[in-house]
Amino acid sequence: MDIRHEENGAKGRYFTVIEGHEAELTYSRSSPHLIIVDHTGVPDALRGKGVGQALAAHAVDEARKGGWKIMPLCPFFRAQAMRHKDWQDVVNL
Repeated sequence: MDIRHEENGAKGRYFTVIEGHEAELTYSRSSPHLIIVDHTGVPDALRGKGVGQALAAHAVDEARKGGWKIMPLCPFFRAQAMRHKDWQDVVNL
């Protein structure tokens, strides 16, 4: 899955396009060391295919590489973080 990144000032997103449908995970950067994940959007056509999970895992990988933490306000991301105890090094629940 090709996950791309866009950032404009303090706002950013990870997104992918599959079968003509775009899914995204959006965030706000509150400091150089903290992002707040506020939304994960997956179109109905892509639900159940692991797209949201892939976006969340990508955000965690990027946080590890960048040395920052994630505060999950998005209910989907928060639920994923609670299932993945191995994410606790970067996710502030």
